[in-house]
Amino acid sequence: MADPANIIAFQGAPGAYSNLACKAAFPEMTPLPCSSFEGAFGAVENGDARLAMIPIENSIAGRVADIHHLLPATGLHIIGEHFEPVRHFLMAPKGATLDTIKTVRSHVHALGQCRQAIKELGLNAIVHVDTAGAAADLEHSTDITEAAIASSLAAETYGLHILRAEMEDHAYNTTRFIVLAREPETPPMTDALTVTTFIFRVRNVPAALFKAMGGFATNGVNMTKLESYMIEGEFFATQFFADIEGHPDDASVKMALEELGFFSREFRLLGVYPASPFREHGFQSIQEGRNG
Repeated sequence: MADPANIIAFQGAPGAYSNLACKAAFPEMTPLPCSSFEGAFGAVENGDARLAMIPIENSIAGRVADIHHLLPATGLHIIGEHFEPVRHFLMAPKGATLDTIKTVRSHVHALGQCRQAIKELGLNAIVHVDTAGAAADLEHSTDITEAAIASSLAAETYGLHILRAEMEDHAYNTTRFIVLAREPETPPMTDALTVTTFIFRVRNVPAALFKAMGGFATNGVNMTKLESYMIEGEFFATQFFADIEGHPDDASVKMALEELGFFSREFRLLGVYPASPFREHGFQSIQEGRNG
């Protein structure tokens, strides 16, 4: 058994894109597949893993469902972020070719992101619970009419033959992941770019959100993410999830958060962590990291 201090949990089957993100960001750690996001969170909470790699948003599909609801309830802290380019591969059992396959299975988002290629090949698309699971179903299959869309790691894991690479319609398809731990790991304030993530609910007064956001504008703090979602099954119980660039100890950020506090009924810091080089350098930073 691997030392829990060297284990990173993720949601999905071996070969999932989250598995790929774990290997890219923490190649020295042992990935732990979990059947659900709750399972990945629980592995960290229970001490079975030190970290969890969780997808939070995709450049095409938008935010990952349920994460905004589940994350605040865990008590875990965001200690990092990772941007993983999504490269979809068409794969099938040995002996299959582009001429023999008739059906392709994958996660609904993957199928949507490969719509043009699927149409071009004349394939019947069938939704599967996840990409790696679709590949795993073909591991022992001899049906040369069946194919899956998943990562190159999934093809390697399940011994499948890659029939076509770059199935995705958009070359810059990217998923942002957050890295979670039981304890915060707030970096010291330096010149390096820092991200601060928090949730809040505004007071029930006119223009409360406008006023709450005003402090970030007047203090020159860049807010890179602001999303609202309903909580507790109520139409009017709205919570906001936000990312800003800056450290809480920075004077401008401190003043902006103080002003936010005047108009908020609840506020919770989810994490303060180093910004990924992707924010500044995009795909070049990822490629250089892999080549280096």
